[in-house]
Amino acid sequence: MGARIIYAGLGINKFIAWLQVKVPREAFCEVYSQFKIGIPPDAVWNILTDPGNKRVFKNIQAVTSRKVLKDDGLRQLVEVDQAAIWKFLWFSGTLSVCVLVDQDRRLHMMNYKLAKHGFMKQFDGTWKVDPLYVDAQGIPAPEHAADRVASIITLQQVVQPAVVPPPPFKNYVRKITTRTTEMLLQDLQAEGKRLREGSLENFGEYVKFSHATKNEDVLDENSDYLKKTTGSRRKSRKSRWRMKASSSP
Repeated sequence: MGARIIYAGLGINKFIAWLQVKVPREAFCEVYSQFKIGIPPDAVWNILTDPGNKRVFKNIQAVTSRKVLKDDGLRQLVEVDQAAIWKFLWFSGTLSVCVLVDQDRRLHMMNYKLAKHGFMKQFDGTWKVDPLYVDAQGIPAPEHAADRVASIITLQQVVQPAVVPPPPFKNYVRKITTRTTEMLLQDLQAEGKRLREGSLENFGEYVKFSHATKNEDVLDENSDYLKKTTGSRRKSRKSRWRMKASSSP
């Protein structure tokens, strides 16, 4: 499987979100994605760590248990048990997963791993949120000279079912994993769009430690930097994925 590029039609996100799926020998499926979103890192972080983010991520059916095992203010160790929805073509279902999540606000990094084995043998990953500083024209700039701040989000994930299905079913399972991740990223982008286009009260839902103003949070989709990066001025009206490259599983 290869890399997919998402055109979300959401300003800064709509050209540059992409997802790559690899099939290494030691794992069933390895997912890597990186994209930019026009809200500051603190806002992104609070979306990801919000106990009530079920309203943002549609593939979360229910959070059946959430236990804070350790909390030093800026870092938490949390055990989360949730039911996730998966969809592929006309098939759909739910999957229960219990993960141990290490949330470090200082680094804007979240590491998670499987806490209880069941259907899954391995479900490990990392979210990393980095600041993207730009000037008034949307061109990357040093922090001291920046007019706006957005975010670069990186997701790495390794998935290994307890029982690997035989071909061709294992390919379907990989596609389900890919599609579920796509839905997750699209939901995060949609929430970023809602916050950018909304009021300061919307940002207040998440941004507890950021001192950025609304104008600082918005990255102009017509900036010279975005046009140069994407090499295109076209606008997509709806989400769609396109294969960039392919390789044999």
